[in-house]
Amino acid sequence: MSGDAADAGWASKGLARRVIEGWALLGGLLLLGIALMSTWSAASGFILHKPLQGDFELVEMLVAVAVFMFLPYCQLTDANVTADIFTARASARTVKRLRLLSAFIALGFGMLLLWRMYGGLLDYRQYVETTTILRIPIWYAYVPVLMSLVLLLLACLISIRDLLREPPAAP
Repeated sequence: MSGDAADAGWASKGLARRVIEGWALLGGLLLLGIALMSTWSAASGFILHKPLQGDFELVEMLVAVAVFMFLPYCQLTDANVTADIFTARASARTVKRLRLLSAFIALGFGMLLLWRMYGGLLDYRQYVETTTILRIPIWYAYVPVLMSLVLLLLACLISIRDLLREPPAAP
C-alpha cells in the first residue's frame, strides 16, 4: 500500500472516530434535554397543576434513542461491560483474542439489529402507528437508532482493524 493510501485510511479512521464521539455527545445532550424536560414537567405539575402532556412518551422514546447513540462509542473505546474476573490471570495474548472475538460478536449482533430494526422502521411507516397522547409517529425514533447501528458497525470494524494491527502479544 502506498504512503498516500495509508494516510487516507488513517484520516478516514480519524474522521469516523470524531463522528462517533460527536454522536455520543449528542446522545448526552439528548439525555440532558430529557432530564430538563422531566424536571420542568414535574415542577409545572406541582406548581401549576399542569404537567407537560405526553412527557412520559417522549422520555420513553428519547431514552431508547440515546442508549443506541452511546453504543458505537462504547465499542470504539472498549467501554462495554466486561467480566474482568475471568481474564485477570489470562495472558495478554488470550485477552487480545477474547477482545477480537467480542468485536466480531458485536459486529454480528450489530448487523442483526440493523436488519431487524430496519424491518421495524418499514412496518411502523407502513402502518403509521403513533404514540397515544402526542401522536408522534413511532418510526421517527427508528431513524437515529439506525444511524447509531451503522456507526456501531463502523466502530466494530475499526476495533477489529486496530486489534489485528496491534503487535503480537506475549504468550
